Amino acid sequence: MSALIERKSSDRSIAIETTDASHFAATKRRLTAAQRQWLGAFGFEAAPGTFAMLPDEGGKLARVLVGVDATDPLGALGALARGLPEATYHLADEGVLKDRLQAALGWAFGAYEFTRYRKARRAPAKLAIAANDLKVLAPLVEATTQVRDLVNTPTEDMGPKHLADAVKQLGKTYKAKVREWAGDELLDANFPTIHAVGRASHRPPRLVELTWGKASDPKVAVVGKGVCFDTGGLDLKPADGMRWMKKDMGGAAHAIALAGLIMQAKLPVRLQLLIPAVENAVSGAAMRPGEVITTRAGITVEVDNTDAEGRLVLCDALTYATEQKPELIIDFATLTGAARVALGPDLPALFANQDDLADQVIAAGRNVNDPLWRLPLWRPYRKMLESYLADMANSGASRHAGAITAALYLERFVPETTPWLHLDTYAWNDADRPGRPRGGEALGLRAFFAFLQKRYGG
Repeated sequence: MSALIERKSSDRSIAIETTDASHFAATKRRLTAAQRQWLGAFGFEAAPGTFAMLPDEGGKLARVLVGVDATDPLGALGALARGLPEATYHLADEGVLKDRLQAALGWAFGAYEFTRYRKARRAPAKLAIAANDLKVLAPLVEATTQVRDLVNTPTEDMGPKHLADAVKQLGKTYKAKVREWAGDELLDANFPTIHAVGRASHRPPRLVELTWGKASDPKVAVVGKGVCFDTGGLDLKPADGMRWMKKDMGGAAHAIALAGLIMQAKLPVRLQLLIPAVENAVSGAAMRPGEVITTRAGITVEVDNTDAEGRLVLCDALTYATEQKPELIIDFATLTGAARVALGPDLPALFANQDDLADQVIAAGRNVNDPLWRLPLWRPYRKMLESYLADMANSGASRHAGAITAALYLERFVPETTPWLHLDTYAWNDADRPGRPRGGEALGLRAFFAFLQKRYGG
């Protein structure tokens, strides 16, 4: 949180004024003749993503002008924490940006740097904001940082046990109860699909459960896909498809961070967090194409493709969640490349078994600049998951509608009467952009937290 600090009346921070082409003339009228000449010499025209540092008469930095797109407050200041000299700044009242809270959040997101394996290049510039704004933003920045750190960490330091340890640390922080099943304990406790996916790795598969809150409060289950590395199994991925598969636990990272936000905000819910954590590896013990697994729900599944493993680890966790009769189930998963083909890297695919739920989450995401896009649970496509010898297959021959068929697979394990939301998220930035450094990313996290805050009155 070092990039955002509380603004006090005694500070001498440097003003940042946001402007755009339509307001630039008015902006320049507030400047000195020397500053206007300075802008002209550097060719600053208030284009979005550009900034100019204005000196005072003594040559010291006195003001910063930033060209912005007023419709994108989250991205407006994203480059400044790393682009401006190390100092303390504040947003001037004269700026064109109306949503100063989102602008400050973007500043903090842009300050992020993953430093586990190398030192920070430099300290970020600081933005001074009102105390109440800092109170609102601090948990969101911390949760986003947690997602990014978890996803960015390579698998040797983020295996199933490491992911379980992150849940245990969360439980310790918020005095929650944590339970874990590892290795063959999964078979004894009837979690066969989680075990089947993870049994080939030298690091045992696990299911970690955290529970928190009053038993009398509405039950909310949050489930996250924790495939710590995905080789594809015996249906081996090519090298370029395997390169970034450390991020295949991005769903778990989102679920863990959302659970932290829920508990930090003390939402009046009975929270159940479930993280099935596995490594989809190759060995003599690997599950084979054509095997049939009897899931916890009693539904038999033919393994058509060992690289469609995420839905297998999730289905037992979803079944276990439904046994607790929750009011709402949410799951996060880096589930399909098909969702990225359809919507690109910035728009997570949302699936819901109730229209009003989907509308509420999408509206919440729109309000906090964390967009989602709904795809349909088009039930005629269930035929694509038919098996000739089991109740269903985990995949099929057709490459059509891959995100939808994956969601339809999961839907089989959730009763129609149980409200359910599934997010197929990318959890990654392919390249550096303002406020979005390359690597792990929280996509959909703030939307779901805003939805839960409104739903449960937090």
